[in-house]
Amino acid sequence: MQKNKQELFNEIDGHLLNDDKPSQYLKTLLDEDLFKNEYPFTMLSRLTSIEQSPKHHPEGNVWNHTMLVVDNAAQVKEMSKDPRVFMWAALLHDIGKATTTKLRKGRITSYDHDKEGEKLAVSFLECFGEDKDFIYKVSKMVRWHMQVLFVTNNLPFKD
Repeated sequence: MQKNKQELFNEIDGHLLNDDKPSQYLKTLLDEDLFKNEYPFTMLSRLTSIEQSPKHHPEGNVWNHTMLVVDNAAQVKEMSKDPRVFMWAALLHDIGKATTTKLRKGRITSYDHDKEGEKLAVSFLECFGEDKDFIYKVSKMVRWHMQVLFVTNNLPFKD
């Protein structure tokens, strides 16, 4: 029996909350037609084709990076006030890179991927009827996930 989008979302949710290494499950989804070809899951599956700067991301594409982040987040999720928000933010944190990544002067950049990611996270989660508070919290974590780096490095766009 083939699962529907809501069932797949629920499975992902369960693995994010219960697995020590959610990436092991998430990687199996790359072979599933529903994940590869159906919106909104295509927002995640297309991350496999988005390259990153090898200087900052030797793990390669955005999907590989996201899998590392999700597994690291799973190890500390219980320290969060809301582990579910935390884990979904980890999964969706770089979703904006698919539409913002460009080669500029020989460098791979993803300017404003955090701002774009906020919008895409809202779109993704709205597809599954998640409540507004949950969507707001996840999308704001996606939006501001780069801020610590900006402030630490005293960059001019540290808004």
